[in-house]
Amino acid sequence: MEALEAYNITHRYGRVTALDDLSFTVGHGELFGFIGPDGAGKTTLFRIAATLIMPAGGRMILFGLNTVSRYRELRNHIGYMPGRFSLYTDLTVEENLNFYATIFGTTIKENYHLIEPIYRQIEPFKKRQAGRLSGGMKQKLALSCALIHKPRILILDEPTTGVDAVSRTEFWEMLTQLKGEGITIIVSTPYMDEALRCDRIALIQNGTLLGINTPDSIRHSYGKKLYAVTHPDRYRLLLALRSLIQALSPEPLSHSHEPRATDAPLSVSAFGLSPEPFGDSVHITIPESITSGEVVAALASSGLPGAEIREILPGIEDVFLELMKKEV
Repeated sequence: MEALEAYNITHRYGRVTALDDLSFTVGHGELFGFIGPDGAGKTTLFRIAATLIMPAGGRMILFGLNTVSRYRELRNHIGYMPGRFSLYTDLTVEENLNFYATIFGTTIKENYHLIEPIYRQIEPFKKRQAGRLSGGMKQKLALSCALIHKPRILILDEPTTGVDAVSRTEFWEMLTQLKGEGITIIVSTPYMDEALRCDRIALIQNGTLLGINTPDSIRHSYGKKLYAVTHPDRYRLLLALRSLIQALSPEPLSHSHEPRATDAPLSVSAFGLSPEPFGDSVHITIPESITSGEVVAALASSGLPGAEIREILPGIEDVFLELMKKEV
């Protein structure tokens, strides 16, 4: 038996299908991530898992209990952090924590060992109102409140959105420690560096699962050679890669590095996937019949001399974009 089992989960808001026949499992003690854009269905899925709403179709099982028929019993085992800060802003840090401990029939003292690595960072501010905390401290308080009753599963909906980089790193270090305590964690995140910290990740778009696997397996499933193209004028580079017109010679393309038989610019828009900007570079795929040198030459003839190209390992974003375009 898995910690979480979802079977054909479907949910609608009027005519809008938020979740469309989702099935997946999460193992005990697993750190499982969901990656997807706004509106993909992550929050709806998490609310179903937290027993806050009932799915329109399908069923979800947590620790062998149905989230609909056994929701009262399950809530003692669930720690939930919604995407929006939901604690009482007019209560102090200490008052919020005491309130949540009381709701679940426990005390701060009883489970302090579980939250100590997190809470001790905000304990010096325990008399401060929660609404006056920084973003990072708010998230640490929210996580402490979600853990104070010693849940078996943590459900975290984009817990580090809007938080500074240092606090994000600290937060994920805490999650790793909690995983070591045997707590199952499902988390959604828009940050790809955070996705790499998960045991497995699910790619979700328009309420549909595009794939589930380990981060490394997903990155190696790209199936094409990927290149990063750089130039000091990245904006013009992107426009050039998107607008170059194909004017190939009638002869088949050679695999050699010899100059092409035509002086016409090579089409980069026909390489396969559309060029996509990533940081200071633009990612493209090219068929084996075209060399990277030809790409540089095509850019130079389009008024962008000095461009550089190198083969790279695809990231999760690259795979996600490829899967999205296949769906379309």
